[in-house]
Amino acid sequence: MSNIYLRQAREEDLPKVLDIISGAKKTLRDRGVDQWQTGYPDEAILKQDLKDGINYVMLLDGEVVGTAALQQDNDPNYIDLQGGNWADDSHENFSVIHRIAVEPGHQGQHLSAALIRQLLTTSYARGFSDVRIDTHPDNLVMQHVITSNGFIEKGLISMEEDEGARKAYQIILH
Repeated sequence: MSNIYLRQAREEDLPKVLDIISGAKKTLRDRGVDQWQTGYPDEAILKQDLKDGINYVMLLDGEVVGTAALQQDNDPNYIDLQGGNWADDSHENFSVIHRIAVEPGHQGQHLSAALIRQLLTTSYARGFSDVRIDTHPDNLVMQHVITSNGFIEKGLISMEEDEGARKAYQIILH
C-alpha cells in the first residue's frame, strides 16, 4: 500500500511545484481546456503562496506528486455569485482550494481526489467548515473530481487572475 500524505510546501519544493503546474497547463491545453493558458498561475503567484503559508504538497511514497493552495481567508472572487446561491448554512469565513494539480505521470491514480480530501481535513482542522473551489466550465475531469468529493455546484464566479467565468462549488463540513 502506498504512503500518501499532505504537508505545507517548503521553499525547496518550489521547483517541483512549478514543474507540476507546468505539466498541468500542458495537460489542460492537450484536452482543449482554455484554463491556465495565459500565464496564470505564474512563478510569482506560487512564490507568494509559499510565503503566505497556503501552498501544500502531496507526497506519494516520499515524492512530491501534487500541489494546491488552501486560501484560509475569504476570497473576494467568491462574493459575487451569478446564477445561484451559496448554501443556506454558509459561513462568513470560508476557505478556498486553488491551483490544484497532480504531476502528469501520476494522473489517473485518483490522487486529485486524495489531495482534495486531505485539503478538506486540513481546512476543517483549521476551523473552516465552509470550503469552496472552482474550475473552468470546460474542465470536465476536475468537475468530476470536485463533485465526487461531495462539493455541490452553486453558480458562476468571475476570476480576476485567470480571466473568465468559473463554475463555483461549495461543501459544508459537519
